[in-house]
Amino acid sequence: MDDENTRDDKQAPGQHDRRDRAVDGRGSIAAPPAADPQTDGWRERALPGFIGLIGPLWTRREDADWAYGLQTAAVHANPAGVVHGGLLGSLIDHALSAVAWEAMARRPCVTVQLDTHFVASVAVGSFVEARARVVRQSSSLVFMRGELTVAGETVLAASAVLKALRG
Repeated sequence: MDDENTRDDKQAPGQHDRRDRAVDGRGSIAAPPAADPQTDGWRERALPGFIGLIGPLWTRREDADWAYGLQTAAVHANPAGVVHGGLLGSLIDHALSAVAWEAMARRPCVTVQLDTHFVASVAVGSFVEARARVVRQSSSLVFMRGELTVAGETVLAASAVLKALRG
């Protein structure tokens, strides 16, 4: 019996599965060829520090929330030829801390704990989107959840605890 949630592992590179996402030769999730993110409402942000080294970072307002994006390139690949997990971890950490910063009245927040679950590999050239939300907060701690997606498919799920610095 054919199950809609079962992917055909013999699918040819570049073909799309039932969820209309491309699957490359390694089984990585790959977005269709990237259009200019600005046409989808994304704005490029040049930021100082480490995140500026891996970017540029793209942002988009979605109702009351923010989404963050990154166009991956060959420079982001690991030796296996897919996007490096450290890059994905850095992107979700940035999104989580930016949302925590807003939740804590714009007090700088640092990551105390970050749990990441790599659900699927990401093909180089994909546009990766990050979203985060506050689960609970106290006067100094923010408990968060977040995820990275490519073409609507989750590639990383995360939970984190962030601490607001005294300022």
